[in-house]
Amino acid sequence: MSAAAISRAGRIEAQARAARRAQPALARTPAAARDALLRDIARRLREQRAPLIAANALDLEAGAAAGLGAALLDRLRLDGPRLDGLAIDVETVANLADPLAGEFDQRSLPNGLQLARRTVPIGVVGVIYEARPNVTVDIAAAALKSGNAVVLRGGREARQTNLALVDLLHAALSAAGLPADIVSFIDAPEREAVSELLQLSDCIDVMVPRGGQGLIDLCRRESRIPLIAGGVGVVHVFVDASADLEPSLAIIENAKVQRPAVCNALDTLLVHRAIAPRLLPALAQRLSPFGVIFHAEGEAVSALAAAGARVEALQPEDFDREWLGLQLGVRVVEDLDIAIAHIARHGSGHSEAILSEDAAAAERFLAEVDAAAVYHNASTRFTDGGQFGMGVEVAVATGRLHPRGPVGPAELTSFKWVGRADYLARS
Repeated sequence: MSAAAISRAGRIEAQARAARRAQPALARTPAAARDALLRDIARRLREQRAPLIAANALDLEAGAAAGLGAALLDRLRLDGPRLDGLAIDVETVANLADPLAGEFDQRSLPNGLQLARRTVPIGVVGVIYEARPNVTVDIAAAALKSGNAVVLRGGREARQTNLALVDLLHAALSAAGLPADIVSFIDAPEREAVSELLQLSDCIDVMVPRGGQGLIDLCRRESRIPLIAGGVGVVHVFVDASADLEPSLAIIENAKVQRPAVCNALDTLLVHRAIAPRLLPALAQRLSPFGVIFHAEGEAVSALAAAGARVEALQPEDFDREWLGLQLGVRVVEDLDIAIAHIARHGSGHSEAILSEDAAAAERFLAEVDAAAVYHNASTRFTDGGQFGMGVEVAVATGRLHPRGPVGPAELTSFKWVGRADYLARS
């Protein structure tokens, strides 16, 4: 390891250890004071709009010069309306119930021991993320609400914006009499910094990779820290034979077109053979004006093409693809069994939906499909912390262990057992 790498690794470890030392001060801060801190952060986001937008303009200029595409530049943008929305989200978090309130699962043992479980912060949460600077505030708000310190490593594309936002967060923490190290930002754009951060299991309690499949795979290979991983979505909607055609088309449009570059956008449409002759031509007419390109096989190709859609031959890997754009896989299936089997084989465990007027079929889909969020007659676009009433989200976790789905303040907690007795010894 070079001298520069040793120095960088030392700085990263020092920041993580400082966050560990600072966290207890936040954990013992009363809920009302944590909420007041969040409201102060929201106020500062509104009042410091001009310098934040100026910092973001530097990132946008550098991104454009580096050849970032329109979608990435849009993710990077933090303008006035987005800052207002960010402030509202932070206030929403402040208004949530205290995730650390009280004890639960109280029980009295025959020997006189009184037991209960008490909700506690996880401790120090590390987050590795890419171009979206709003994530800096989202994650900090969730951590502060739940009594956690946070170690952030954002992408180089948003460096100036992130530094300005972290300065704002540090000022709010200092004004509240809390250590600024509760929110730590790793200003190290080198890819090796991610690997170094992933080794700090004695400083960081859980790591959240928030980005593409490459980042998640890297973290799974190299992390010595438990992961809350997810966000990559291969998302399906199954249109059952009984589905109401016009509302179904509206939901498909919303799931595919509203924000095609996000993880809860539709990737593959499964269509029951009985409704395909009516649905596919209408679908082509509905989505083609938005520029959607269809990737289909078999009879779906001719039905879509005859209605004027742009159709490309389905490649073997297409059903496993998160498109992140205006492209859509389409498959006609015989029945609900085949649809569920397809999702089991190709889904990523993110969000899946059935459109159906058959209550029994819908309940079977909801029971058997294994995903963090499953829907009946609703768009997959609802899988989002804000939409779920969390205010913000740290990630959408797609694993089977806690937490699962959108991760908000309450999901950044664990518990400890509390026992009370009268000088009781075990016999």
